[in-house]
Amino acid sequence: MKKLLKNGYIFDTSSLSFRKMNMIINDALIESLNTVDIPDCCEIIDCTEKYLVPGLIDVHTHGRAGYDFISAASDQIDLMRRSYALCGTTTLMATLASAPLDGLLSSSDRINGKRNPEPGKATIAGIHLEGRYLNPEKKGAHAPELLSPPDDGQIITLLERMCPLPIHVSAAPELDPDGKFIETVTSFGATYGIAHTNATYEEADDAVKRGARSFTHTFNCMRAIHHREPGCAVSSLLSDDAYSEFICDGEHVRPEMIVMASRLKPRDRFVLVTDSMEAAGCSDGEYSIGGLPVTVKNGKATTHDGVLAGSTLDLFTALSNYMKFTGLPLEEALPAATSNPADMVNIAKVCGRLLPGLRADLLILDSKDEPKIIDIYAAGEKVLRER
Repeated sequence: MKKLLKNGYIFDTSSLSFRKMNMIINDALIESLNTVDIPDCCEIIDCTEKYLVPGLIDVHTHGRAGYDFISAASDQIDLMRRSYALCGTTTLMATLASAPLDGLLSSSDRINGKRNPEPGKATIAGIHLEGRYLNPEKKGAHAPELLSPPDDGQIITLLERMCPLPIHVSAAPELDPDGKFIETVTSFGATYGIAHTNATYEEADDAVKRGARSFTHTFNCMRAIHHREPGCAVSSLLSDDAYSEFICDGEHVRPEMIVMASRLKPRDRFVLVTDSMEAAGCSDGEYSIGGLPVTVKNGKATTHDGVLAGSTLDLFTALSNYMKFTGLPLEEALPAATSNPADMVNIAKVCGRLLPGLRADLLILDSKDEPKIIDIYAAGEKVLRER
């Protein structure tokens, strides 16, 4: 049966504004947006004085609900998808940390088996490979023995196994001085992100010119900013073409740095991510990421030598933090968690905006100022939440 979401304020990404309209959902897709037509035989959902926004898109998340995409079995991936949807993330890129090649290949098989959209669950749009091809000097929580120099033959094997697209590959460009690895990734149709890097400003800028699409968790695991060597982070902030990821939990990046970034970075290239690990949505305790043991205390995940190891963040909280840190209104903040990540990994024809023909992924909020989620729809079906 069709659903009519009636009299809500629907977010229009193109104008960064809300318009009072009706939305008709037919199966998993948005059929139409209008102010007049009300079809027969339609389930009517009253959205008066409520705000409808696109479902959130997390392009950098390793796991949650006690599971990691590297090791999660098929049924556990289903539990993860349900958990993502419950917190407002309706689309994600399953992110793989560094692991042995065989482990990455088998993980890709299990993930690809769960990529079809299902009503009431988050959709896995594709795979984000954030592993192996990283600078050991900026390894973060990646096990050093699992890192590898860029290898064209190896990445082709991985890309072929991870297909269908989209696939996003994060790597350190200074390990690829002639740009051949970037060329291989992008010629395959995948996107490339600059990550875990000691690249200079010039090296990062050159990588963007060669086809790098984004900067992975800007500031984290990058060369520090210096007034005589601005480094990769400044390249991220000043690039008008490449997208820049930010972990907006107040731990990975101080709020003041988020404010600075929001003032420098073009608004349509600012992307919120969680970099969440398996402890997201769980209690404090002992966990792991990429084979490294991790302790979570007061929601903060660190390796046993004190290095931040992903986060326990969810994307709606990141969005709320972004608004709080910068003072941006919801209308200006929303693209960072919806249309911008969709554009970054080339899934905007499927999701990220509330438009006819796109997947019916949306959140119903109670207000614009300090928004709280009332209801969530994933692939056209309401996500049942405990009240």
